[in-house]
Amino acid sequence: MNDFLMNWADAASTTIGFFWMALWAFIIGYAISSFIQVFITEEKMQKTMGGEGAKPVFLGTFFGFISSSCSFSALASAKSLFQKGASFVSSIAFLLSSTNLVIELGIVISIFLGWQFVVGEYVGGIILILVSWLLIKIIKPQKLIKKAKENLGSDEHDHSDDKSFSEKIKSQKEWSKVGKQYFMEWKMVWKDVTIGFTIAGIVAAFVPDSFFQTLFINTDTKTASFSFFTLLEHVLIGPFAAFLTFIGSMGNIPLAALLFGKGVSFAGVMAFIFSDLVVFPVLRINAKYYGWKMSFFILFLLFTSLIVASLGLHYGFQWLDVLPSFDSVSIAEQEFFKFNYTFYMNLGFLFISAILIYFGFVKGKDVMYHKEMAPKSPALEKTLKYIAFLAYAWLTVGVILNFFYIN
Repeated sequence: MNDFLMNWADAASTTIGFFWMALWAFIIGYAISSFIQVFITEEKMQKTMGGEGAKPVFLGTFFGFISSSCSFSALASAKSLFQKGASFVSSIAFLLSSTNLVIELGIVISIFLGWQFVVGEYVGGIILILVSWLLIKIIKPQKLIKKAKENLGSDEHDHSDDKSFSEKIKSQKEWSKVGKQYFMEWKMVWKDVTIGFTIAGIVAAFVPDSFFQTLFINTDTKTASFSFFTLLEHVLIGPFAAFLTFIGSMGNIPLAALLFGKGVSFAGVMAFIFSDLVVFPVLRINAKYYGWKMSFFILFLLFTSLIVASLGLHYGFQWLDVLPSFDSVSIAEQEFFKFNYTFYMNLGFLFISAILIYFGFVKGKDVMYHKEMAPKSPALEKTLKYIAFLAYAWLTVGVILNFFYIN
């Protein structure tokens, strides 16, 4: 019993430490994302994303890169762009880019996993887009695309905004919208982040290495050499593990770091990170938008692309002799709370966060602002909310236990 209580205290301390490590990255990422979403409208994006050539795909990728990392926001934006005239392939490029190439995700990955995974995330995100584009060109799913357009119907709302960027950036009203969007970004991810970081802390404290050796075959922290079939199993199990957590990529990063620390291959960890768009809630939302046939086709595109990207990255890094070593990631043994750059970065960006909230809800209390989100399952959202509250209770008791065991 005493060991269980000590592990509980350690799990809570690790969870809070993980979040403390990543807090400034979340703030800067969501602040930048909020700025871009207010000042660059979807109407301006979709005008340049029609057609099947390289330019629309590049622009879809670029607009995704400067957009939000929230999967539900990305799904709604990609649907809206496709509905307003962007091509299917450029909409898929936007969707993949906005969940894999965004700034905040790269920062969080750099904190927990290191530069190789950051490069893997961005290069892999581009590979995901290129493979999906190639598959669409080969398969030519014109009937599916036509049917998806019919399911969506026409966009009857006039969202036009004639203000120039210079006019917007001088407007207090627009900055109030940035503050509200920043709050919405946190509102969209707080459950995912809470549950993801809590799971990571519990896994670090309670789950033995033997579990990961059973789930991911031939794990070995002493070597990065794996057979092709071992890598393939890791790449296939990675999305399955992501499906079980039911949380987005931002919340999954600490768990990804723990997986790598337990000996899961680079390919398997990258597949785990890439899997936020192949889980059931996303499949259901795409079916609601486009119909089940198109939803399964999109699932096929994304799943095939992540397998190719993850294996390609692993062998490419191996050929370049830059595969990360397992001992380079040891976040569970870190001393989290000390006066270092993390402390001062968090302090500074918490101040910026307070300014954005002030503009959004004090200066802009009368400003109306709404951004479309993908329709979530009420039952799932309620379940996640209760699990998040349970996580807070777990962390509170763990902090109390930690105080007694330290003192």
